[in-house]
Amino acid sequence: MNESELTRLLGPVVARYGLELDAVELKRAGRRLLVRLSLDGDGPGGGGPSLDQISDASKAISRSLDDAPDLTGDAPYVLEVGSRGVHRPLTRPAHYRRAAGRLLECRLQDGTSVTGRVGAADETSVTLDVGDGRRQIPYDRIARAVVQVELGRLPSDASGEE
Repeated sequence: MNESELTRLLGPVVARYGLELDAVELKRAGRRLLVRLSLDGDGPGGGGPSLDQISDASKAISRSLDDAPDLTGDAPYVLEVGSRGVHRPLTRPAHYRRAAGRLLECRLQDGTSVTGRVGAADETSVTLDVGDGRRQIPYDRIARAVVQVELGRLPSDASGEE
């Protein structure tokens, strides 16, 4: 079994739940094989997948793996399924769009950094609310972007709650 085989098998399975495979990782752990999958998607509010979506997809993934014994062979496997989480860098326009309203730290190609709240994102750039202004940054100028964990509540307009 390899990552590309898993992606071909499981991509359509998670798509039925409105999700996509964000990362596939295989690791040997003694006799066992660790299959770690990271899922992403818009979710009900547009800001990422819900726990129910991930739970339902996880059950379907497990059934698909059990029904494809030639992929796992005789080796037992451990399946871990979760969301991409906030610790992973944003790499695609959809990641930036799903981070709307969140605080983002961007390290730019020129070595400078910009921290601001994601106001908008399209296929070519992200717009950050920085201080009292806005700054539009093309993705090709971003070396690394990571959502910052905030121990407070998101602004009501970003979370969809009043």
